[in-house]
Amino acid sequence: MTPRVFSGIQPTGNLHLGNYLGAIKRFVELQGEMECVYCVVDMHAITMPFEPAELDRNIREVTAAFLAAGIDPKAHIVFNQSQVKEHAELAWIFNCIARMGWLRRMTQFKEKAGKRAEEASVGVFAYPSLMAADILAYRATHVPVGEDQKQHLELTRDIAAKFNHDFSARISELGLGEDMEMGDETVRGYFPLTEPIIGGPAARVMSLRDGTKKMSKSDPSDLSRIVMTDDSDAIAKKFKKAKSDAEVLPETVEGLEGRPEADNLVGIYAALADTDRAAVLAEFGGQGFGAFKPALIELAVEKLAPINREMRKLMDDPAHIDAVLADGSQRARAIAEPILADVKAIVGFVGARG
Repeated sequence: MTPRVFSGIQPTGNLHLGNYLGAIKRFVELQGEMECVYCVVDMHAITMPFEPAELDRNIREVTAAFLAAGIDPKAHIVFNQSQVKEHAELAWIFNCIARMGWLRRMTQFKEKAGKRAEEASVGVFAYPSLMAADILAYRATHVPVGEDQKQHLELTRDIAAKFNHDFSARISELGLGEDMEMGDETVRGYFPLTEPIIGGPAARVMSLRDGTKKMSKSDPSDLSRIVMTDDSDAIAKKFKKAKSDAEVLPETVEGLEGRPEADNLVGIYAALADTDRAAVLAEFGGQGFGAFKPALIELAVEKLAPINREMRKLMDDPAHIDAVLADGSQRARAIAEPILADVKAIVGFVGARG
């Protein structure tokens, strides 16, 4: 199978530094390694309460962030999910492959629905099937994910494995797919068991006000996060006010244990500088935050301000963004359409492949 990366970001507003360092920056880096398909997953965004006018703007904001950060929409594919109907069609087939017990175990459903699960939308419960369809509509071999999304990729692998196992004879009969090792047996499979790409110096960026909580767009304090449209002054202000502690920075990574705010700020510096925590501490170990924070601010402004300026410029030209998404959706469909036709033929839908 063609080595291919797929990943996406929900357009729920207020893109922040965690989205950039934990996802978008890695998307940019992967362009030199494999064919990449990057999606604004707007169909996922409507599983929770939303305002249509805000969704419209947020779709363009995520697209602008992709482009401003350095994703090349001509060499790779950038599109929004709702323009490619194959996602929804494949998701229905996967709804019939996935088991209720699998979906009930998803921790994000429990977190989103809480004690009011009976009032949650069906979309909140079933969206892991749509996530699997997002990935497998392109037979993606690799997905960059954070730790909080790892369970969903495991479900994608489970769905792919069950589809391959259940329809192995049919896949072989139609001359599709390839032989795959699945446990102790070899089956003729169609979908890859997609591999996660996890890691990096800032795979998880924490709040600037509380190093024990993930940086979040829903945090009531604007000082808890660097927003991707913040200008240089805002970036500087937020890092100056970022929670730290009274101790000097340690000289080894082990010394960061039990110091969540220090660990977070060192991790952010490492990610922005394309290095690791050990290298940062080799430079700043033994110094206090009075010396470290100005260096972090200087680095953050150097790296983020150009992206922020380009984002604002792109957001002022919505026609250009819409053209990028339209072109990307056409190219995405060129990949997904024949894959869905194969899947329909495999499950027995008449006329699926013409």
